[in-house]
Amino acid sequence: MKRSKAQEIWHQFKKNKGAVVGLVLLIIILVVAFAAGFIYDFKSDICMLSRNGRLLPPSLQHPFGTDHMGRSVMARVLYGARYSLLIGFVVVSVSTGLGTLLGALAGYYGGKTETFIMRAVEIFLMIPNILLGIIFVAAFGISLTNLMVALGLSTVPHFARTGRSSVMTVRGNEYVEAAKALGVSDFKIIFKHILPNALSPILVQATTRVASAIISAATFSFLGLGVPSPLPEWGAMLSDARPYMREYPHLIIFPGLAIMLTVLAINLVGDGLRDALDPKLKR
Repeated sequence: MKRSKAQEIWHQFKKNKGAVVGLVLLIIILVVAFAAGFIYDFKSDICMLSRNGRLLPPSLQHPFGTDHMGRSVMARVLYGARYSLLIGFVVVSVSTGLGTLLGALAGYYGGKTETFIMRAVEIFLMIPNILLGIIFVAAFGISLTNLMVALGLSTVPHFARTGRSSVMTVRGNEYVEAAKALGVSDFKIIFKHILPNALSPILVQATTRVASAIISAATFSFLGLGVPSPLPEWGAMLSDARPYMREYPHLIIFPGLAIMLTVLAINLVGDGLRDALDPKLKR
């Protein structure tokens, strides 16, 4: 029985045991992020402070201990998954859409259009991501929205280059030439005939870029330029814990593990997706 394209991709994906483990771990993290509101009460466990409960070690009552303000570290880690995952997926969704569009236009039209778009992209690539983000946040202020916009702008050039190269490998195919001969508009040719057949490398890069966006967001928050306090983002938690990390290592360990496991899971899924979408690896 002949498999559909989605079934074939899943069949290849399942062969990669590491990718399956990563997918299971990622699903658990997503479930925990969505279920955090049912496990803990945001106001009492994250915003309410307790002088008597400051800097408590892990225990049955507080499995991850409490921070310097008497807040539950476990509650903040669970809620923090919402912010980190939100940043990762929103940043990549926006940058993938904009970057792929620019790359598709450059790869399809070529000539002056390609030169203009790719030179602009190269200018952004010359600026380090962290510096571009600092400039943007310093100019427009510290907020969750500004952080996502800054990270998105720094990621667009990578998708533009990938989109351009993917489109250039497809635009010369016979079905594209046939569509042109039939008078199909460029818009329909790009979005109906070219991009659906050039999405594999873009999807793989999008998956891995989610992990990069989460790390970048944590870096900005650690530097005090990301998610503003008291929102429980993992990078901000690491920043708040710096003065206490020697005497109370649990303040660093649990947010750090959350970042590590999330990034590991996403990268494993990305590797499996790359292998599943690569025709050379199919047997």
